[in-house]
Amino acid sequence: MKVAALVLAAGGSRRLGTPKQVLPYRGATLLDAAVSTARDAGVDQVVVALGGAADEVLDQVELRGVDVVLNPDFGAGCATSIRSALTAVGPSVDGVVLLLGDQPGVSAATVRALVDGAAGVPVGVCEYDDGRGHPLWFDRSMFETLSGLHGDKAVWRLVETPAAVQVRVRGPVPRDVDTWDDYHQLLEADT
Repeated sequence: MKVAALVLAAGGSRRLGTPKQVLPYRGATLLDAAVSTARDAGVDQVVVALGGAADEVLDQVELRGVDVVLNPDFGAGCATSIRSALTAVGPSVDGVVLLLGDQPGVSAATVRALVDGAAGVPVGVCEYDDGRGHPLWFDRSMFETLSGLHGDKAVWRLVETPAAVQVRVRGPVPRDVDTWDDYHQLLEADT
């Protein structure tokens, strides 16, 4: 089975006021952490969707060996990044794992557990101790549906159906960074 990781990092960081993709984290950036997770998970392809502050991200984040797509419609929601990223997925890829570029707490082991637990079914989601969260799994049979989504939360309508396989992952849902408070809490938890 061939798997691609789609790292969604096109947001404009409106609430933060500065490109969160390049915020310092563990000697690199938040986006470097997410891309490293994808690489370490052993997937066959890594696709990174950029939009807001793309030039700055390209200058500061190590993206060698990944496929970068630019999403000019990033302001219209996360679904546009998924659609943009899917255009770069190789024809032999059987499914994709969606990762958030601002969620550095997701581990490569979690990605592997999700793929192992959801491969062969249309939709999979991580079930953490305190709820469902990223990463998410989508089989190739869902690519057309994914491409037709609109908005920020549309993908969750697919995940919150009884047909979605829940893959148990220990620990809390990893924190994503939307505000300065989120970022400071992430750094404090990391020390």
